[in-house]
Amino acid sequence: MKKFLIITCILAYSLSSYSQDSLYYYLEIAAKSNPTVLQKFAEYQAALQKIPQVGSLPDPDLSIGVFLSPMEQLGGNQVADIRLMQMFPWFGVLKNAKDEMSLMAKAKLESFRDAKLQVFYDVQRTWYDLHKVKQNIRISEKNIEILHTVERLAIVRFKAVPSGGGASAAGRTSSITATQSFSSGSSGMNTMGGNSGTAVSNQAAAPMPDNSMGSSSGSTGLTDVYRIQIEIGDLQNNIELLKSRKNTIAAQFNSYLNRSPGAAITLPDTLVADNYQPSFQAISDSILTNNPMLGMLKFEQKSLEARKQMVTKMSYPMVGFGINYSLINKSEMSTSSMNGKDMIMPMVTVTLPIYRKKYRAMQTEADFLKSANSQNYKATANSLQTEYYQAMQLYQDAQRRTKLYADQYRLASKSLDIMFKSFASSGVDLTDILRVRQQTFDYEYKQTEAVADYNTSIAWLKRLMAYSQIQ
Repeated sequence: MKKFLIITCILAYSLSSYSQDSLYYYLEIAAKSNPTVLQKFAEYQAALQKIPQVGSLPDPDLSIGVFLSPMEQLGGNQVADIRLMQMFPWFGVLKNAKDEMSLMAKAKLESFRDAKLQVFYDVQRTWYDLHKVKQNIRISEKNIEILHTVERLAIVRFKAVPSGGGASAAGRTSSITATQSFSSGSSGMNTMGGNSGTAVSNQAAAPMPDNSMGSSSGSTGLTDVYRIQIEIGDLQNNIELLKSRKNTIAAQFNSYLNRSPGAAITLPDTLVADNYQPSFQAISDSILTNNPMLGMLKFEQKSLEARKQMVTKMSYPMVGFGINYSLINKSEMSTSSMNGKDMIMPMVTVTLPIYRKKYRAMQTEADFLKSANSQNYKATANSLQTEYYQAMQLYQDAQRRTKLYADQYRLASKSLDIMFKSFASSGVDLTDILRVRQQTFDYEYKQTEAVADYNTSIAWLKRLMAYSQIQ
């Protein structure tokens, strides 16, 4: 207990310097305020209080009897009878009972550790989900800005079509200016019609049309303007859905911290990949060694063994030692030398556990509970192994996607730069530019999503192997 309080103080001191946009800042709040964590710790403290309860002797039995009319005896008149008795269980019963409760308290401590690790993982997972939604909103908003620029460019081309060569030259000049403004936007936005990996992807707009928005046909140019406006409307609707989803995730995040659903959450602008490099074999071994769920079941198994020993010894006799004190007054009629002398009688009591059926049932019950606990241990170990492979799959997939989308984004950005430079001079189709721009948005968002999934997988692995980021 003292060691736990010291560690808690060290954690509070070491984490006080974290900024409010740091994940560790929120982990500290969750460790101090999460109701589930506090509940499990209170249960552990309550379990500790059972140890002195079962480790103490039964209360002594004191009985006092007073004669309303003194009883005449040979040695005087007896007026009261006082009896004090203390029962003692068989040797080892109290020790086994204390062992059982001590081991159960340790199991409660493991349950507390598991709850804290689960809350830490939930906080991190939700934190990364918030990052995804935030980046998706930023991408969609920037995408709308780019589409407005493209809309102005399409309008300029549409107006320039019927006015002949001079107007075409003016339109080309305006196109170059609009193109420069178009290319100055920050890259890395999401797909124009939505995003991958979010609950609102079904609201995404249709892909960009294949026909050229810079066509010489006036009707085609006007159609391109309408299509861009449709894209903008879809993106605006998508942003509203994303904001609603963000509020939902934020409310869930704040619930882990035991705060109001609308409490402000500060997120950094960029998400950096965790530099933790796991050893796969070490993780698998650590799960079986350090996972608190398995530790809890181990302590429960040991406590059941202590219980069986206790109930076995409870089937032996209990011995009681006591004293009986008889209060005797003098009798005027008695001539005995013991007249008026109080009587003291030592006493020994032994219980006779002759009803063996209940004791055999208690032992059989302990055996069945041990068997059930053993099967529960195997099932939990198998479940943890399954989770391990799922986490490893997410880790490897996210690691691969992070590298892939970083390369794809770099290539798409280079292609887009080349197309921008040749747009005014060689008449590159505007639809091709928009398609490549859309790919660029998509790849950067997917790269951000992959980094979030990568960090989530690492948090998942750490949760399984009972490794806490807060040391």
